[in-house]
Amino acid sequence: MTMGAADKREEVIQAWYMDDSDEDQRLPHHREPKEYVSLDKLTELGVLSWRLDADNYENDEELKKIREERGYSYMDFCEVCPEKLPNYEEKIKNFFEEHLHTDEEIRYCVAGSGYFDVRDHNDKWIRVWVKKGGMIVLPAGIYHRFTLDTDNYIKAMRLFVGDPIWTPYNRPHDHLPARKEYIENFLQEKGGGQAVDAAA
Repeated sequence: MTMGAADKREEVIQAWYMDDSDEDQRLPHHREPKEYVSLDKLTELGVLSWRLDADNYENDEELKKIREERGYSYMDFCEVCPEKLPNYEEKIKNFFEEHLHTDEEIRYCVAGSGYFDVRDHNDKWIRVWVKKGGMIVLPAGIYHRFTLDTDNYIKAMRLFVGDPIWTPYNRPHDHLPARKEYIENFLQEKGGGQAVDAAA
């Protein structure tokens, strides 16, 4: 896929390497100078992304096609903000604990925005900013976390294959088959590419 202005996804999904600051987790946490990450680079880590029509999600043919092709039979919505989410403070703290799931995490932002942080090949944090119209799929076994940005609001569609299982396994859970498969599929060197030491 071509990058730059031609990639419409970049209007609703941006990614960059994070600094090491402990300041408010809802801040962008750009490095100095800023170091952006392409959506193709995210794909190499197994993170898939789309730009969809969030004002028309009920009748969106593209969303329907993705759901059919990927087997996403379950769907609901989650609103994350202090007014709407019960036990907000506790939940947002839990979301920001580094964890993995044994299934994909699929989130389609239909309003608001938020940050999904994922680890790269060298265990560095990449912040993925998902805005209205952006949909991402985090593969099973990837270590990640979530937080709101300073607008303090996101409404996300959650998709799942079959009955949803939202169990987070906080790091370290490297013994889980989903983690081993993730390392095998996305973190190990595939000949000629950059050397990757999954154990580092």
